[in-house]
Amino acid sequence: MRRIPRRLFLATGAAAAALPLIRTTRSEAAQAGDAGFRHGVASGDPLADRVMLWTRVTAPGASTATVRWVVARDSKLAQVVARGEGQTGAWRDFTVKVDVGGLRPGTTYYYRFESGGSRSAIGRTRTLPATGVGRLRFGVVSCSNYPFGYFNAYAALARRTDLDAVLHLGDYIYEYPNAQFGDGTAIGRIPEPNKEIVALADYRARHAQYKADPDSQAVHRQHPFIVVWDDHELANNTWSGGAQNHNPEKGEGDWFARRNAAVQAFFEWMPIREDAAALSPLIYRTLRFGDLADLVMLDTRLVGRDQQVLRDDVAAIESPDRSLLGRAQEGWLGGELAESKRAGTRWQLVGQQVMFAPQTEPGKPSFNADSWDGYRATRDRVLDMVSQLKIDSFAVLTGDVHSSWVYDLPRRPYGAYDPATGQGSLGVEFTVTSVTSHSTLGSGPDGEKQLAGLRERMPHLHYVDGRYRGYGVLDLTRERLQMDYFAMKTVLDRTPDERFVKGFAAPAGRMHLTEQASPAPAQAAPDPAP
Repeated sequence: MRRIPRRLFLATGAAAAALPLIRTTRSEAAQAGDAGFRHGVASGDPLADRVMLWTRVTAPGASTATVRWVVARDSKLAQVVARGEGQTGAWRDFTVKVDVGGLRPGTTYYYRFESGGSRSAIGRTRTLPATGVGRLRFGVVSCSNYPFGYFNAYAALARRTDLDAVLHLGDYIYEYPNAQFGDGTAIGRIPEPNKEIVALADYRARHAQYKADPDSQAVHRQHPFIVVWDDHELANNTWSGGAQNHNPEKGEGDWFARRNAAVQAFFEWMPIREDAAALSPLIYRTLRFGDLADLVMLDTRLVGRDQQVLRDDVAAIESPDRSLLGRAQEGWLGGELAESKRAGTRWQLVGQQVMFAPQTEPGKPSFNADSWDGYRATRDRVLDMVSQLKIDSFAVLTGDVHSSWVYDLPRRPYGAYDPATGQGSLGVEFTVTSVTSHSTLGSGPDGEKQLAGLRERMPHLHYVDGRYRGYGVLDLTRERLQMDYFAMKTVLDRTPDERFVKGFAAPAGRMHLTEQASPAPAQAAPDPAP
């Protein structure tokens, strides 16, 4: 794998204190950023004392650019806490990533970049709390396909200023040309380049197009992101050694060359912290929100997944020799859950890509062999961890399937599980619908019958619907968690119109979901980024 140069922006707070301050006025701070920063700003992977900041410099004809940055406690950038300077250039597509340290836990900060006389928009971010955490709120999204429509869900999350972070659970970009999966002709959203992307320049251009979208810029400007890749950041149905949508016989070249190009572009264009010691592309990690919650982010695609098999190959699907996570990541997950339990953390959350819940009975074909249902022994081992560690407040957050699903998580939903009381459930799972990607689930004249049939067939399934695009908001306290689902009116026009669809909650220590009549109330929030 080609390693991204790491000499950029290692300065933080105290190390950069002697550098000049970027002066600003209120009217200047309210600007959306000028031509030197056409792809906006972003932040991500917050920790209690640091956060990643991101931007890209637009510098036609240049080979390098000097960039300065400033972080402050206020949206006017008057109460400066850190500033610095560094270089970017063509070697990393003029993207900039700054790991700003020396920050206070649970604190909102504002930041801006400057280069060549241009100033970026002002962004807002937040560090993780360390102690005394009473409540957390996350936006949850997945599957943002550019030609399918406008990112209205992003705009809606940007307006929710009380979120601690936004979790993007994969398929941030898609690799297809126009009209292969989504036709943006009628609304002027043609993928760039208009071909299947396979090379580094292709992946960079596709990321650049998504980051140029105003709704994408709005949500990144307001909230830190916690991201994982799924398959479409690379190619459809990726596994550790290839992908369904990678075809060397069609001139697409070596899989690992394509993988490395996609991974490099992802790390360049996303506000994610990188593991400098790793030779393989590692993104699994844990974020600790004081003693209220640990959020474990998994990679179910690249590092350990064995190739998918046909859905009726039950012997392979149930084989203990096949893995979704790989031995190293699976062992790491067990260690993280054990440490979280030992520390007395109230909630153990897992953010990941594909449906976790059992969807068919043992010994029968898989409902979806690309999901955990195609790797049943791996799922059983994870549930063994939860059971053996006596973890009683466990939730899985999922994307991928362009539809909303809500489950209790019993090991054997068709046996030792009581749907009325939740007896036998070890956790809960919330799958969020897509930002734009299309689904036919529940549509058409027999749509309601189809959805009712799924609920009847799966006793642990509380809710399923694929008829809307939108997002989720996860609200967490020491007493309970609640996921609220919101639907955008349309993605074919830019509109703020949205509606609350459903909410489901479970008390801590009792993993059984019940429907809620209204969403969890908003909480007091700091000033938005201007």
